Amino acid sequence: MKILLLNGPNLQLLGSREPGIYGTMTLEKIVAETTALGKELGCEIEAFQSNIEGELVSLIGSARNNGFDGIILNAAAYTHTSVALRDAISAVALPAVEVHLSNTAAREEFRHHSYIAPVCTGVIAGFGKDSYLLALRALCAKLNCK
Repeated sequence: MKILLLNGPNLQLLGSREPGIYGTMTLEKIVAETTALGKELGCEIEAFQSNIEGELVSLIGSARNNGFDGIILNAAAYTHTSVALRDAISAVALPAVEVHLSNTAAREEFRHHSYIAPVCTGVIAGFGKDSYLLALRALCAKLNCK
């Protein structure tokens, strides 16, 4: 199995960006832990981070043709604004899990709505870096990895 792990805007700043909300672990470490768990579960992880909405849309749109079986997406702020990401997830028709480090429902009002959640298999939020690991386990269960 092959999983596309996408990270949206400002996540390259993890480790130093608002550690009280996002923790102190860098994106690189989160990706490394997720990739290691992927190997244990029998799947390959390819991770990308972009601050550019169109790049994320293009990666999602080409996921099936590039051999991906599922998607884990932390769209960050685009979660609350991007119909384009929502439409890409819907169009590609691969199982997708929306993930967030923080509990977006417990934050500012504008973070309470996700355009992406309705077209995802599930949403995992509020568990810090473990949100990624839980998302991977859930996606692998859905895909019957190994």
